[in-house]
Amino acid sequence: MSWTETAYADPQAYLAHRAELILALGPALDAGDVVLDLACGDGGLAGHLPRLRYRGVDASPGMVESARQLGRDVVLGDLNDFEPPEPVAATMCFRAIYYTRDREAFFRRVAGYTEKKLVFDLNPRQYRLDDVRADLRAAGFDGFELRPFFSPQRFSIGPAAAALHALERTPLARLLLRLRFSYLCAAFRGASSV
Repeated sequence: MSWTETAYADPQAYLAHRAELILALGPALDAGDVVLDLACGDGGLAGHLPRLRYRGVDASPGMVESARQLGRDVVLGDLNDFEPPEPVAATMCFRAIYYTRDREAFFRRVAGYTEKKLVFDLNPRQYRLDDVRADLRAAGFDGFELRPFFSPQRFSIGPAAAALHALERTPLARLLLRLRFSYLCAAFRGASSV
C-alpha cells in the first residue's frame, strides 16, 4: 500500500479535487506544461494531472523510492533550497508550507523558476492571509486567487463531497474555515492581464 493510500481516506476524490483547483485557479496550464510538486510524498497527485509533465521533489529518501517504484518522476531535495534545472510552468506545495524556514525567501526562490503560478494550501487558522499576500508581493507575485478546499483528508464523505465542494463558493465557507479545512491559493505575476 502506498503512502498516498494511507494518508488519505479517499485518495482519488481528495487528489482529484485538488487537481481540479490547481487547473482552475490563476493562469491556465497548457497540455505538456511542466509542474513541480515540492514535498510531494510518493507523487500521488501525478495521476490526476495527466495532460501535464509532473516532476516531484521530496526530502524523504523512502518517499522518493516509493514514488519511483510507482513510475513517477521524483527526486530527493528540500523544498527550501531545491531549484529545478530549468524553469517550470507551475510549482505546487501542499501540506508543507509550514516547513519553509523563511516564507518570503521561499516564495522568492520559487518565483525565480516558476513561469505561470505557484499553487499551495494555507490554513487560515495558522497564517494570516494578509501576511502571506505581503510575502508573495515582496517575492514578485502580484496576482493572488484563493478558494476554500473542503475535502476531508482523514475520512471519506462519499456522495456528500459534491455538496461540500459547492459550499466552497458560498458565504458560509468563511464560517466553516474558522473551524476546519484550508484554502487552495494560486500566486502569479501579471495580475492585470489575467
